[in-house]
Amino acid sequence: MTRQVAQRPVDATHTAHRGAPAQSTLAGLTLGAVGIVFGGIGTSPLYALDILFRGLAPGVPDPGTVVGGLSLVVWTLTVLVAFKYALFVLRADNDGEGGLLALYGLLHRFRRRSVLPFLWALMLGAGLLYGDGIITPAISVLSAFEGLGVVAPPLTTWALPATVAVLTVVFVAQARGVSGLGRVFGPLLATWFVVIAALGLHEILRHPGILAALDPRHGLRLLGSRGWYGSLLTLGALMLVVAGGEALYADLGHFGRRPIRVGWFALAYPALLLNYLGQGAYLLGGSPASAGKLFFSLAPPGLMLPLVGLAVVAASIASQSLIAGTFSLATQATALGLFPRLATRHTHDAHAGQVYVPFVNWALYAGSLALVLGFGSSAALGSAYGIAVAGVMTVTTLAMIAVARYCWSWRWLPTLLLWGALLALNGAFLAASMLKIRDGGFVPVSIGLLVFAVMATWRWGRKATFAAYSAKETMTVAELVQRHRESRHLLERTAVLMSPKPVRRDGDRTPALLQLLWDRYGVLPRHLIFVEVSHRKVPYVHEGRYAVTVFARDRARGSILGVELSFGFMEEPNVERALEGMARHREIDLATDHRQWIVHVSHENLLPARGLGPIGRLRLRLFLLLRRISQPAYYFYGLGDEVQLSAEVLPVRVR
Repeated sequence: MTRQVAQRPVDATHTAHRGAPAQSTLAGLTLGAVGIVFGGIGTSPLYALDILFRGLAPGVPDPGTVVGGLSLVVWTLTVLVAFKYALFVLRADNDGEGGLLALYGLLHRFRRRSVLPFLWALMLGAGLLYGDGIITPAISVLSAFEGLGVVAPPLTTWALPATVAVLTVVFVAQARGVSGLGRVFGPLLATWFVVIAALGLHEILRHPGILAALDPRHGLRLLGSRGWYGSLLTLGALMLVVAGGEALYADLGHFGRRPIRVGWFALAYPALLLNYLGQGAYLLGGSPASAGKLFFSLAPPGLMLPLVGLAVVAASIASQSLIAGTFSLATQATALGLFPRLATRHTHDAHAGQVYVPFVNWALYAGSLALVLGFGSSAALGSAYGIAVAGVMTVTTLAMIAVARYCWSWRWLPTLLLWGALLALNGAFLAASMLKIRDGGFVPVSIGLLVFAVMATWRWGRKATFAAYSAKETMTVAELVQRHRESRHLLERTAVLMSPKPVRRDGDRTPALLQLLWDRYGVLPRHLIFVEVSHRKVPYVHEGRYAVTVFARDRARGSILGVELSFGFMEEPNVERALEGMARHREIDLATDHRQWIVHVSHENLLPARGLGPIGRLRLRLFLLLRRISQPAYYFYGLGDEVQLSAEVLPVRVR
């Protein structure tokens, strides 16, 4: 028996290409980051201060409240996004990738029980991101159209139907992919940031007293004057200022650390500060917000309608980017074994990461539409929004404690001084946001818990199925080789068997499917290949893509081989294409003509084992429901596109 591990770059699989190719310039990547990464947080000025000051002081707030409120806004944006994400969290890349599931893969490598709570927390955070994906398109587009009421009050009634129409277009367009539009997102969002910065700067020059808000003591003084309950309400409203900030880390793999930092500190961050301070300066002038929309009050009357149009475009781009991010999140979760194998279409030939997941798309569309029609205004939606943002940021900070300890080898003292302090701050924001449960916060919490339950159930079901399947008594590889040598008759076609467990040594048990075929027909193929697919907890597999184990190879009698294929969670696991490439390079005994292949696969009929308790039976029923919407593993791996499949139903009792 021999085992060979491939070291050459594999052309047998369609490997995901990163969105930040090496030859791209810093300016080009930075502009791309502006268009994709900062859309969510860049449109938060449309609604954040309206909701904040509505809670602080209905009507026109006094100067002390304005300066204190803006001080809280400035330092919330600075500490939670500029300091935490841009300077520190961006360092926690997993082979260049970022996001909650990249952290999951990073921490999963440490086989310690102490890491398990962090993994469960990251799963819950991923669930909250789906809640974010439903609310962000609704609140950003709706708040943009509410600017029509500032242009002309009778147009207010058009905000709702216009929002529904734009959301419909945005979600329908996902099926075609947006790679062709990507090149214009950057310039459009850059224009947006320049415009909002100019609007804010104009008001600051008129009322420079607002610059006192740069002193954090004004914000702390305001919190102290409102009591504990009023302070929590204020903190809950402040989360809208940093909504979308988690995208700085989630899109790390598309653009890289440096372009995101340059785009943030050179354009997005100063533009947001100027606009927020400008809105505060407008309030210092003593004028009420036009139609309750403080952002649009900054624009001269002649520029009001163009500003509404630009806001709608910016909100649509922000929505599209977030929706595409949820598709990527679904495919990553699937590759990590946390999510059902949903039908997925690739929308770009060169980039495997650009995908379209119909089930996720239409679920988000239905949820966004329900929120728009159910809540009716961005002010009402604000109550539902903050919890998802606060939850994701808290989970990220919690996971960073484990990253600092296990990945960066920090001592406990600096870990607690930095990440412990940030966790306490994020925890305060999360506790404040939880006060909005009854006012709409139950929406993202319910979605997050539902997705978490799906992930936990799918993870459990896959492990239980594997354990039950592996417990079946089958012949060993050594016994198989002996029978193969002694057989008088052999099938001439090459048989490929998908193996759910490793087959690498003579003493390993062969798949139950092979035992079933032997018991039924009593004949073996001349060439037999076991294929095991391994999903590593890394984004990309750079070396050792596959390993070939030769159990038997004879020119006259044929061969028995084992092939282990490895994929990262950012890659497309196309097994058929991988085997085709290996056959073309004569690394396995497989004909290049697909018509000479027979791929044997199994479909497990899951049954409850005797003694399985009521909770176990309930989990099994939920897992069986999830299997109905999940693609069979063989189709997910690209098998059956060109080759002949032979499927057998195997009864498997789950314990």
